[in-house]
Amino acid sequence: MAKQTPWAMSLAVILSALAQHGCKVCTCSQDPGAQLPNEAVATAQAAASGPALAGNVAYDWKNVVVLGGGFVSGIIFSPIEKDLVYARTDVGGAYRWNPADKTWIPLNDDLPRKSDYLGVESIAADPVDPNKVYMAVGMYVQAWAGYGAILRSSDRGNTWQSTEMPIKMGGNEPGRSNGERLAVDPHQPSILYFGSRKNGLWKSTNSGADWAEVKSFTATDGGNSSGIPIVLYDKSSGSKGKPTPVIYAVVANNNGSLYRSTDAGATWKLVPKQPKGVMASHAEFDSNGVLYLSYGNGPGPNDVTDGSVWKYQPKQEKFTDITPLAPKGDDKFGYGGLSASASHPGTIMVSTIDRWTRGDEVYRSTDGGKSWKALLPKVVRDDDGAKYLYWHRAPTEPMGRGWMGDIDIDPFNPARAMYVTGQGIWGSEDANAADSDKPTHWKFLDRGLEETVVRGLVSPPDGPPLLSVVGDLCGFRHDDLNAPTAAGMFDNPVCGSGSGIDIAWGKPDLVARVGWDEKKWGAFSTDGGKTWTPFKSNPKGKGAGSIAVSADGAALLWAPLDGPVVYSKDRGATWPVAEGLPIPESSPDWAPVPMRPAADRVNPNKFYLLDAKGGQAFFSTDGGAHFTSSPNGLPSLADYEFSSGSAQAVPGIEGDVWLTTGKELNHSTDSGKNWETIASVNAAHALGFGKPAEGKKYPALYLVGKIGEVAGFFRSDDIGATWVRINDDRHQFGFCGIITGDPRKYGRVYLGTGGRGILYGDPK
Repeated sequence: MAKQTPWAMSLAVILSALAQHGCKVCTCSQDPGAQLPNEAVATAQAAASGPALAGNVAYDWKNVVVLGGGFVSGIIFSPIEKDLVYARTDVGGAYRWNPADKTWIPLNDDLPRKSDYLGVESIAADPVDPNKVYMAVGMYVQAWAGYGAILRSSDRGNTWQSTEMPIKMGGNEPGRSNGERLAVDPHQPSILYFGSRKNGLWKSTNSGADWAEVKSFTATDGGNSSGIPIVLYDKSSGSKGKPTPVIYAVVANNNGSLYRSTDAGATWKLVPKQPKGVMASHAEFDSNGVLYLSYGNGPGPNDVTDGSVWKYQPKQEKFTDITPLAPKGDDKFGYGGLSASASHPGTIMVSTIDRWTRGDEVYRSTDGGKSWKALLPKVVRDDDGAKYLYWHRAPTEPMGRGWMGDIDIDPFNPARAMYVTGQGIWGSEDANAADSDKPTHWKFLDRGLEETVVRGLVSPPDGPPLLSVVGDLCGFRHDDLNAPTAAGMFDNPVCGSGSGIDIAWGKPDLVARVGWDEKKWGAFSTDGGKTWTPFKSNPKGKGAGSIAVSADGAALLWAPLDGPVVYSKDRGATWPVAEGLPIPESSPDWAPVPMRPAADRVNPNKFYLLDAKGGQAFFSTDGGAHFTSSPNGLPSLADYEFSSGSAQAVPGIEGDVWLTTGKELNHSTDSGKNWETIASVNAAHALGFGKPAEGKKYPALYLVGKIGEVAGFFRSDDIGATWVRINDDRHQFGFCGIITGDPRKYGRVYLGTGGRGILYGDPK
């Protein structure tokens, strides 16, 4: 990075130019260590009379390859076209299978930051036109959540039309792997039904454009907020061009969950003699008209402790228990996924769910459930490079079980099957080998399906291009952005979820990270994240939180969850409380900590901290032991907005610090004593720095926020005087809470999302 250079013009000229360009400025004394490069003067003057948003720069966007890592809640095969497959996720949108290169294509990258639509409740592939597909979207049903929508596409999900619904949906709620709750009439495909969570059954008669509640359906789930997880047509009961008369709907109720209509949805009755004490999670007909159902005593994907598998023969009104293995004693579990072969009647596959004591299992039957084969005792797995699946444990088999809420047989090939887990999708091309007691081969199929929730990113000046901490998978050292990490996730400890990471900018091999673990909440590395040493002690609180590392690595500043901010000068052996800072109130476990620390990238004694909840900035000149508040009042954030609060120190320039406070972007050049508000920035959620543009010395700025009335990702090459938008409306990626540039490659930027993994962009 560029060295500091002295002022070429008076402070008054700089402040005048910035003020004309829309910055609120304070006439305060300058810190001797906070010298701006000469270019600050020229760029501020040149931009003073120009617009803040200078245009758009086209970028190519790619995922940093992790290979999944999140819960794929459902797989949907088209019933009429081979290799047309969709996958839905709980927080990362939907995907379509690309058979040409065996990757998944994301279908919802156009969704903006505040959208809950990346939580996909259900998908229905049109049973007549392979180009049409429908999707119910919305993430939560709580009082604070927004309403859901039904999306419809005529080009396989490349583009969508939306109908906003007056009801809430729960793509990330319990029961999300059940289904499908959205169904298209196979004989009159302009008719669709949707089973909601809290508002009954809904119907569309114009291909999803308009919807109305079916008042005759009055059954409820008893208050568990899962509602109607399955709607299913009996295709054999109808004829082309007329509404299918026989429809089934499942209510998530243990006192009787299967309902039927024989008059195209006009009236509904509880099917007699059905299983009680459990609720159906999946249901499918085979080509002989036999209905197969999997059951659990809860909606899942957690806390299912009992379950069964049944088949129902409508003509005889007969239920038969065909459970492969009944839960008993300490072997408690339910049944999640179920699929019936469309081409081979009587061939069915089921998966257990929440069998934590002995491991989940996949069963296969070719005689309608009279006999079963367990597949996983002889399984042969191909991890496809996703070494994090081993969790640094001794067994040679990667983790291929857990949260197995859905399994699907290819309707065109009974040997091909896919099932879901909490990490992604496993697929087999020889599932029928189990029929003759031979091993089945399963491959991890998550190429392109990147669903990690990113908590922290650092692009060091030396070493690997990127380090990350992510939800559920701890974190990674990314030596190659286009290949999965060969060493797997961070270990020692392998944390349940990473929450904070930072490096010593002057000694970038020294890294510290924090996250969730039962006993060890953080660790440091002296080799750029290859190996780790846990901190010898923990501060008060609950672990996790945010951490900053001094420029020389001698001091650490940690804001843990539910505890005071602490510092360490002995690499985590002791953690004294930092003085001069407020004691934060308890925050929800899902919320980031309100205290957002940063280390000066030049002076190892200087630290900065934003109290996002209190709207106050602080600075320290003694390695984090004592803090002083700056006089400026800043916007305060609610707990659900804490991720928009950040403090970021500029590499190579002492005392140069930026704050994002959601509503504002603030800049200090005197080590945090005073702050300027950049008025042209109407929202600032995340900020990062990258290599300066050619001929420049000040790092490029990267922003997630809003310039004027335009929201997106932006780059500034002139210290925030002007900005260019570097994304477009087709590439918004939902919630993005982290952005940083690459200090070695101008223009490269990294994004940390809330469900679409890590992305990196380069100018075209």
